Amino acid sequence: MGRRAILGMLGLGAAGIVVGSKVQRVIAAVLEPITSRDPTGLTNLIPGADRFRIYTVTGSLPNRSRAAWRLSVGGLVDRPQTFRFADLLDLPSTSLTVDFQCVTGWRVHDVEWKGVKLADLLDHVGVRDGATHLRFTSFDGVYTETLSLAQARRDDVLVAYEMLGKPVTHQHGGPVRMYVAPMYGYKSTKWLSGIEVMDHLDPGYWEHRGYDVDGWVGRSNGRDDPPIAGA
Repeated sequence: MGRRAILGMLGLGAAGIVVGSKVQRVIAAVLEPITSRDPTGLTNLIPGADRFRIYTVTGSLPNRSRAAWRLSVGGLVDRPQTFRFADLLDLPSTSLTVDFQCVTGWRVHDVEWKGVKLADLLDHVGVRDGATHLRFTSFDGVYTETLSLAQARRDDVLVAYEMLGKPVTHQHGGPVRMYVAPMYGYKSTKWLSGIEVMDHLDPGYWEHRGYDVDGWVGRSNGRDDPPIAGA
């Protein structure tokens, strides 16, 4: 990608900040074919879709259809299972409207989410005694995250397949992603492909780079109090 193209994209990103979500939806359509092949990672900093900034640690946006998507749930469970998208739809659904907060300081207010409570998914496979943590993997092949079992069982932690009233796009980590409402966005694994129930903590991608393991919103910027477990 040439210098002129990169500067142009950064200009588009600035326009999205100033003008708002309508312009950003146009920006997203323009950027989609570019971000998918940007090796520099600069496009990861552009606010490109529905008031969100689009991040990826690989320099590309992986894309998988609902038909091709699979979620492997294993480890310390009674009934390991590989879920298809249709299997998620067979489980009870939950909807939330909650802000999305990035650790870098930006926030999107009143985001609509729909999916399966992670607690319900865990009950479906059965968690064995001795389990303490979960490890999440992404089909980008790189990203990982972690939650304690207590955090994972909160009512505001979803395996999400709808966002903003429509299917989760691949830009936003679809077709299925995590949404961990009380924590910063890096805890909400995009392009979800695996959940492993474990008896120990295995820090995620950003924790290995200095981020908090317990990424409660407000821990670093003072804007919110850490929520009460089970709220």
